[in-house]
This record gives sequence, C-alpha cells and structure tokens, in this order.
Amino acid sequence: MATGISANRLELLQIADAVAREKSIEKEIVIEAIEEAMQKGAKSRYGNEHDIRASIDVKTGELTLKRIVTVVTDEEEIGEEDVGKVRLTVAKRRYPDAQVGSVYEEILPPFEFGRVQTQMARQVVTHKVREAEREHQYEEFKDRGGDIVNGVVKRVEYGNTVVDLGRGEGIMRRDQSIPREMFNVGDRIRCYIYDVRREAKGPQIMLSRAHPGFMAKLFAQEVPEVYDGVIEIRAVARDPGSRAKIAVLSNDNSIDPVGACVGMRGSRVQAVVAELQGEKIDIIQWNPDEPTFIVNALAPAEVSKVVLDEEDERVEVVVPDEQLSLAIGRRGQNVRLASQLTQWQIDIITESQDSERRQREFAERTALFQEALDVDEVIAQLLVTEGFAAVEDIAYVEEEELASVEGFDEETAQELQARARDWLDKEAAALDAERKELGVEDGVLEVEGVSLPMAVALGQAGVKTVEDLADLSTDELRGAFESKASGERVRVAGALEGLAIEQAEAEKLILRARVAAGWIEADALDEPAEAFADEDSVAAEEV
Repeated sequence: MATGISANRLELLQIADAVAREKSIEKEIVIEAIEEAMQKGAKSRYGNEHDIRASIDVKTGELTLKRIVTVVTDEEEIGEEDVGKVRLTVAKRRYPDAQVGSVYEEILPPFEFGRVQTQMARQVVTHKVREAEREHQYEEFKDRGGDIVNGVVKRVEYGNTVVDLGRGEGIMRRDQSIPREMFNVGDRIRCYIYDVRREAKGPQIMLSRAHPGFMAKLFAQEVPEVYDGVIEIRAVARDPGSRAKIAVLSNDNSIDPVGACVGMRGSRVQAVVAELQGEKIDIIQWNPDEPTFIVNALAPAEVSKVVLDEEDERVEVVVPDEQLSLAIGRRGQNVRLASQLTQWQIDIITESQDSERRQREFAERTALFQEALDVDEVIAQLLVTEGFAAVEDIAYVEEEELASVEGFDEETAQELQARARDWLDKEAAALDAERKELGVEDGVLEVEGVSLPMAVALGQAGVKTVEDLADLSTDELRGAFESKASGERVRVAGALEGLAIEQAEAEKLILRARVAAGWIEADALDEPAEAFADEDSVAAEEV
C-alpha cells in the first residue's frame, strides 16, 4: 500500500485478505478502505477541487483512478464542497460538445505515493478498518446480553477488569465484581454480559460477576432441568460474595425444584458456590401466594404471622422472640435479601412486641369506651372483645347486634347507642370549632367525603381552601415512601396520614375538590384512576 499505484496488483488483494482475516471483518470493507485511501492520496496530488474516485478490481487487483467532471451553468456558484464541478465556458475548452449536466470521466496516470500521501493513506485505512471492527464487535455481542462468556484478563485498571473475549473486549467495573476477588493478567474468567452499548469509542461490553443474572445462568449450566425449562428461576437476590437467595418453581409436579437445584449430596449447588467464591445460597420454592412466598423467603427463620399492606407494598412479619436475630440476619442481610426477592418491604416484629401492641390497643379502646359511654371497665372490655373498635361502631350498628352481646338486652343496647351518639355530637362540635380556628373554609367540609377529622387534619397541614385541596396529589394526602441516594426508603407523612384513607378514596376526594373548584368537569369523577395516571408517571420521573 505504501508504494501507491505502482504496487503489485496481487499485493493489494493479499493485504486486504490478511487484514480482513486478522480483524474478522469482510474483505470488501478493507478494499473500500484502500480505495478511499487512494482517493485521498490522489486528491492531495492533483488538488482537492477534483472529484477523484478509485476502484480496485477484486479479481485482478488492478487499481483505476478516475477524475469525474460535471458541467454546470456559468452563473452557478461553485463552493469548496462542490468538487468536480466546472462551468460550461471552461468545460467547452476541453470538451467542445459539453452541455450543462454533462458528466465526463478521465483516467488518471499512475503516480508514486510520497511520504505525506502514504501517511494519509495509512490513517484512512486504519480508521476505516477500526470502525468496521467495532461495528462487527457490536453486531456480534448486541444480542448476547444475559449470556455467560469465558475470557482472559487482559489488564486491571483502578479496580476495573478488562477481559479479552476473543473477538472483543469487555469491561467489568469494580462494583460488578465479587468483593475481595482479585484477578491477575492472564487469568481465565467467567462473566455475565448485562449490557452492550454502542459508544463513540467503540462497543462497550459490560460484564459482571455480581449480577443476579450471573447466578441464574450458572444454575442453568449446572442443572439440566433449568436449562430445559422444566424448572424456572423466578427471582434472585444477592449480596455478592456473601449470601444469596434464589426462588425456583417446577413445571412438573413429579420434580422437586429445590432438590433438583441442590443435586446429589449438594453437587450442583456446590459447583455454583465454588464459582461465586463460597457465596452461601438459599434455594427457596417460589409460591404464587404472597404470604407463603414471604415466609419461604425468610428461611431459615420461622414465621408466626404475616400481615400484608398491599397499598404500600409492605408486609409485617411476626416471628418468635428467639427467631428475631435469625430472621433479620447479620447486619440485616436475611431480611434485606428476602425483601429484594419478594419485592415487598418487610417489617419484622417479635411475638412479644405483637402481644404488647395488641394489649396496648385493647387498653386504649377500653379507656375510650369507658370515657365515651360512661361505663365501667368490664363492659368496655366486653365491647372490645366483641370486635367494636370505635365509638361509631357502637353508635350506628344494628340495635339487634348490640343487644345480642352476652349480658346485654334491648334496653342496654339503646342506652349505649344514645350515649355513643351524644359523645360523637360533642366531639363533632369540638372538631368543628378547631376547624374554624385553623381557618379551614366551610367549602372544604362541603366536598363530598371530607369529614370533620379530615378537615382538622387538613388545616393542621396548611390546607385551608378547596383550591388547596384540589392542588394536592394522592401521595401528599396519604403519605409515601421515598428512596434516598443511599437506597434507604423513608416515609414522608401525608396530610391525612393517621386517618387510614385508601388510594381510591384519596383520588375521589381530590377530583371532587377539583370539580368544586371549577378546574374540571364532573364527568372526570367516573374515571379517577385514569385521571391520576399522568400525575403518577410524572412523580415517578421526578424521583
């Protein structure tokens, strides 16, 4: 190539063939690169204003240089980018039959490449071949996300490991490697491709040994039932290098998914553990029943009770006192992995804490009934035991239901209901006075669904007009969890935090306020969920 056009014809083809094999790219791409290099070299020799094109015969290796001349009108402006254009008057001196639009080709004589042309040609070919090589690498790896690949450590830079994958290079960043795992140049390594990005400096093949998918793929390699799809891996949670939980499900009732993944005497799981530098793995049976799955995920701890809060995607788990440390795990590892595996925020309390809370609630309700109904402790406790939780329950329950309580009769039921309603009237008057003192307008109370306790709570939160209420989001009413940069989820209280308002109720409340404020038409009340869809997506983007 350095000898220019005078080079042996077959030598050009040999060069192109050798480069194509070495870089694993098409030979035609190398030929095109050489042609472009020749064109640039010829332009530097004959002038950049000429439209010069080079072509190489792929059979004989013969290289031809042509200058293309395009005839334009005398009035047309010819800029630097208008290469090969010649005005009609000038063209007629050389081509008597020239007309506007005529195109002429001239074969240029061969010439020797000088030092400048040679260097320029080398840069063009190198650049084009590198671009083709990068594109080939991207095309080869772009659909391999989620695969395990074998490679050789090429170099280690600032904790990041560059791996030679044969036809490309991958990078495993420090946070994607297993802690305390060290590699030296030349070490063979297995990694998981979790992303392939097309970037200006070439395709970036992102590797990981800490990704949950790496463990799932290792099980697929070690457990034939997983590879064949008989056993599904439904979820994986990892604390890389320390501990992991994996949830499996069998599509064949005759096959135990946990036993199949463990293998004879633990042979299959031990092969995965060895690859992951001794990472302890809990294999758990996945279950479509959320409480059952959560109980399984907290193994080896025993669980006494599970209470789900589907609105906030939280679950309260009650465990025996002696199982608390086992359920939480060292530095919270067990409950954290179980939370990642199940996608539920898990709160753990002991049986004694649960008992104390229930006793406290029992005592609080007993005291409330004693005060509101002016009855002794025995009657108040009897009402709580029967399932009455609030004075409203007693005031508005069917008289027959109250009279059916052991030791009560119709007269007693009527008296208790009368006392309950009197107490509620006094409470309402007190709340209304507080509402006015807080400056909450009467219009807020007129919005359907807003009770006096709500109006007071809104006033305490600074919501005093219908417009203020209409301007709120459901999270500002009910409260929500926010994720901090550290990954910690923090509860942000809402205006009606303590009143246990449901999501659908909060949506209706805000929509009714917007109708009352004249912001929207009353028809919007029919589809509250859709009305808040955009609002929720915006909130998610902001987080």
